[in-house]
Amino acid sequence: MSNGTSGPIPRTPEQDPKLGIEFDPPWQSESRPRHRLVTIGDSLTHGFQSGAVFNTDLSYPAIIAHELGWADQFRYPKYDGFGGLPFNIEMFLRDLEARFGRDVNWWETVPALLHARRSMDKAEDYWERGPGSVLPSTTAINHNLAVFGWDLRDALDKTAAVCSKRLANPTDNLLRQVVNHADDLSALRVLPSPPDGTLTQFTAAARLGEDTGRGMDPDHGIETLVVFLGANNALGSVLDLKLVWSDGRNHAFEDLDRKAQFTVWRLQHFKSELEKVAAAVHTIKARHVIWCTVPHVTIAPVARGVSIKTERGSSYFPYYTRPWIADRDFDPTEDPHLTGEEARQIDEAIDGYNYAIADVVRQARDGNGAGADKKDWYLLEIVALLDRLGSRRYIEDPLARPSWWQPYPLPSALRALDPVPNTHFLTSDGERRVNGGVFSLDGVHPTTVGYGLIAQEIVNVMRLAGIPFFRPDGVTPRQDPVLVDFERLIRRDTLINHPPGNLTSGLRVLAWADETLDLLRRTLRFGI
Repeated sequence: MSNGTSGPIPRTPEQDPKLGIEFDPPWQSESRPRHRLVTIGDSLTHGFQSGAVFNTDLSYPAIIAHELGWADQFRYPKYDGFGGLPFNIEMFLRDLEARFGRDVNWWETVPALLHARRSMDKAEDYWERGPGSVLPSTTAINHNLAVFGWDLRDALDKTAAVCSKRLANPTDNLLRQVVNHADDLSALRVLPSPPDGTLTQFTAAARLGEDTGRGMDPDHGIETLVVFLGANNALGSVLDLKLVWSDGRNHAFEDLDRKAQFTVWRLQHFKSELEKVAAAVHTIKARHVIWCTVPHVTIAPVARGVSIKTERGSSYFPYYTRPWIADRDFDPTEDPHLTGEEARQIDEAIDGYNYAIADVVRQARDGNGAGADKKDWYLLEIVALLDRLGSRRYIEDPLARPSWWQPYPLPSALRALDPVPNTHFLTSDGERRVNGGVFSLDGVHPTTVGYGLIAQEIVNVMRLAGIPFFRPDGVTPRQDPVLVDFERLIRRDTLINHPPGNLTSGLRVLAWADETLDLLRRTLRFGI
């Protein structure tokens, strides 16, 4: 089935990041560009985890910078206060456990609810009117330019000036206690402020690309640019458990406000936006550009497949609902859900997005077929990384595996963990992790070791491009294979080491929090 895409559906990921097109670098200088790594993206690049962006020193770009021996020079935004922005689910669950134990009993429901609302209110006050609203003074453009919640249109249009205007006059909403336009607020710590307040992610990167300097590559200010956008053009479907296709009437999908009503972009609308994104990337003076494909959002455990697959060999379950709703309790007339057919349509749309992204890379490497202005661009199949890790979709169902599928070879440090991390929702027995480990507590974003897997895949492509890596001194070359230090990441990953004790198998506390506080939508759906 083609469905208007550039190839068959389901799509087979590309095996060669070069797409079979060799590239003879035209640059003559042996000097490295001043800025070794710059990233443009959304929450997956920003370092979002468990409902908040906080440990940005453990985002995958920061992990790569560490492995490059360039951590001291790598610039990224910080969100150190109150567990991060907008609301840290892990910190919240640990606080509930400390006050009420591993379960919220019926007689504790009212005080627990009041405490939870106070916590959310404090977070809102901190970021909107308190210390978190005071922006740090910055004199240089960040290397990690990602902003959580942003789709292709946000990346094209939003600047610090635009975000500031959208944040004017925040309200203390007693019914919906959540940081208003949290993504725009976070962007003010990412994008340059006045007098450079009119820079988008792309024009900020272009400014870095112009920054060459004496003794540096005179033609490229950036050595490697990573572009990882597009997930938020489909992610709303599993967050809202609704399939609402983008609308082209009056260009609604291009409007910063009206587009919030859509959960999945039609392929023609995605392509229209991607064409503008590609044109913007062409203006950035980067030696190498790595484009990441969009992962199948239906694999994320925030939307759990109900019961058994629709038929033998199928990739899909009949329904997808919240992970704490057990099969025996699920009622399609009452519980929020996507159908298996809707999940298939969402994946088909994403396959179309990825064909389009691959075409962008192919055309750049081939010089649009004319042999002129060729670019050293690469395709990284993040979609394949998640598909190969998909526990319920493929690992536990051999009949559903496509012909290209092979299990993902986890690093030895992760294979040594008990249990080995997987893509189930993370749970504990009250003392230790008993399931999950790839996804954090929002069921969408990776744990720290999960971000390490993305970092390793990008490192592999960077080495394919001939990019040198160094020891922490920034001078001593590293030999192949260049491997991410997963022992370091495991030490820093609190969900792997010591998850909250109230994350027991039934996820009762999370179920209570989501049902009473609408927790997932408040932390993961921005600008609505």
